[in-house]
Amino acid sequence: MPKTDFIPTGDAQFVIWHDRFKNAATSIGATLGIAAGDLTAIGNDNTDLHTKVNASAAADAAAQQTSSDKKTSRRSTESNARNLAKRLKTHANYTAALGEQLGIEGPEDATDMSAAKPKLTARAQPHGVVELQFVKSKSDGVNIYSQRDGDTGFVYLARDTSSPYVDNRPLLVAGKPETRKYKAIYVVDDAEIGQPSDEVVVTCQP
Repeated sequence: MPKTDFIPTGDAQFVIWHDRFKNAATSIGATLGIAAGDLTAIGNDNTDLHTKVNASAAADAAAQQTSSDKKTSRRSTESNARNLAKRLKTHANYTAALGEQLGIEGPEDATDMSAAKPKLTARAQPHGVVELQFVKSKSDGVNIYSQRDGDTGFVYLARDTSSPYVDNRPLLVAGKPETRKYKAIYVVDDAEIGQPSDEVVVTCQP
């Protein structure tokens, strides 16, 4: 029976494998004629591997935290501005002209939300992460649905009130690319409204 490749595909599994490889080579190297230069090269490779894998994991975590922090700041800032604008509009001296100067008079929007559908785009990031951009229009947000290998259809993923949404679910099989489909639909007063967006397809990479 043929054997599978001895090199694991996932980074974490490969680090464990290479640690074992290095330790065994040091232990039994003389038996197999492994030269000192070979052991030095293996050790250098192992050190570099640990450094780069750890750096990559830290960068991914930092990117996700930065995105989360940005969204939190945006929501807080928007909420504060909306609350102040609401109070200003009740002031006895308020006029639409003053509101225009402050930028708190929105343009006329004739969008029929019962027929509207979000515009959804997706961009693959390293390690299976996908960033989804959407246009909120005058909705409260969108419900996001996803389908990937093994799903019989689209499943609810999340509700988001500001773009982008970051899907940071791990790959189904570590180290193996996978295809994901996404669609979104507007939400107003906690109820879905309008038409689903066009489906977007993304190939996620390890």
